[in-house]
Amino acid sequence: MSSIINHKNIWEDALTQIEQEVSKANFNTWFKDTFINKINDGVAQIGVPNSFVRDWLNNKFYKTILKNLRDVSEEIRSIDIVVSKNNKKDVLINNKKKVEISNTELPLADFYINKEDNLNPRYIFETFVIGPFNELAHAATQAIIKQPGVVYNPLFIYGNTGHGKTHLIQAAGNLIKKINQDKKVFYLTSEKFTVEYINAVQQNKVGLFKDKYRKYDVLIMDDIQFLSGKEKTQEELFHLFNTLYDNNKQIIFSSDQHPNFIPGLEDRLKSRFNQGMIVDITQPDHESRVAIIKTKLEKNNLELTSDMYDFLAKSVEGNIRELEGVVNSIICQTQLKNRKLTINEIKDLIRNTSKPKKMISVNNLIKIVSDFFNIEIDSIKDKTRRKEVVRPRQITMYILREDFNISFPTIGEKLGGRDHTTVIHSCEKVKKDLKIDNTLVQQLSQIRSMLN
Repeated sequence: MSSIINHKNIWEDALTQIEQEVSKANFNTWFKDTFINKINDGVAQIGVPNSFVRDWLNNKFYKTILKNLRDVSEEIRSIDIVVSKNNKKDVLINNKKKVEISNTELPLADFYINKEDNLNPRYIFETFVIGPFNELAHAATQAIIKQPGVVYNPLFIYGNTGHGKTHLIQAAGNLIKKINQDKKVFYLTSEKFTVEYINAVQQNKVGLFKDKYRKYDVLIMDDIQFLSGKEKTQEELFHLFNTLYDNNKQIIFSSDQHPNFIPGLEDRLKSRFNQGMIVDITQPDHESRVAIIKTKLEKNNLELTSDMYDFLAKSVEGNIRELEGVVNSIICQTQLKNRKLTINEIKDLIRNTSKPKKMISVNNLIKIVSDFFNIEIDSIKDKTRRKEVVRPRQITMYILREDFNISFPTIGEKLGGRDHTTVIHSCEKVKKDLKIDNTLVQQLSQIRSMLN
């Protein structure tokens, strides 16, 4: 009983601090019906009412919760957020009411990561929405699933964070494992690979480390960009790559940018990456965002009007992870209210959970583009039609329109007093060329990454 009371007091004190750091709407929505199940070996198990709250707290408030719990109790080193029933007493909600809790976690075996292959079973193709922004990457994964180690080896998928790279590469791993039960598949991040290698060196177990990764038929490594500057780890990956490749083992990589643009990455690794298939996933278009929202809501037996879908897709233009966050919020609020939400309630959720759209001055964008193409800043605004200037100018117009929704006349005025029809033509030209010009795709991706 005393430990339960102690847990209650710790969580009560942490909630008091958290309430000062988050908005009232977020606090009432996401921290209601939460409690500490137990504290064991420095890990505080936080109980929450459903999987949507669990995922949202993990994605949005994990660091906030951990920081405040550490402030309250020195024994807590990390947290584990789980779905739990409420069937015991004496734990506070919202720092005010007592509710019933339980130390029994709901059966969620289908959601547990397989320790043998490190794959998340939730990442499957049935829940992967295909659109113009990712159809080439999806097609490439389908090809390697049919003939792993034969076509597109290695497969390298890149794109900004939250565009579905991890879902896609893990779905490929899960399906390869399902079709070919004799094949050993393994997923990990480059950061995990680095940590394991350092530990192996320190413990004089490099041989065991090498043996571990050479036994796999399919190796999937996420977030390659974190190998930047890590020379010894890159060397180990280079030798591992050669061994796997020479034995027709499938290798899949992902990164937030094209390997040629990752700073501090050795040329010999870039060469290995380029000998396979490199494909990007761009930001989802409006229709794809609508499809993603509908798919995730319908999976939870929720349906909105077409106007609501359209509003959500227009209001949340960020990455897929942000879309999922808003969808989870809608599902949670619908469950709490036990009814469908109105359009005004959805608008309130958008205001409370979406981050404000980042803005940029036209002059700052022009400087970024001119620096990227190594041209004079003023040339983008000039009337010149020199080939080395026309494309940077078109890209500048395209980004101002697509990313920041600036009107065509305003763009024309800011870029040397051009007619709005010229701006429309430039934007359409870039949009058309993006479908056939991979160099342009890479240039646009790199410029956009500089805006972050």
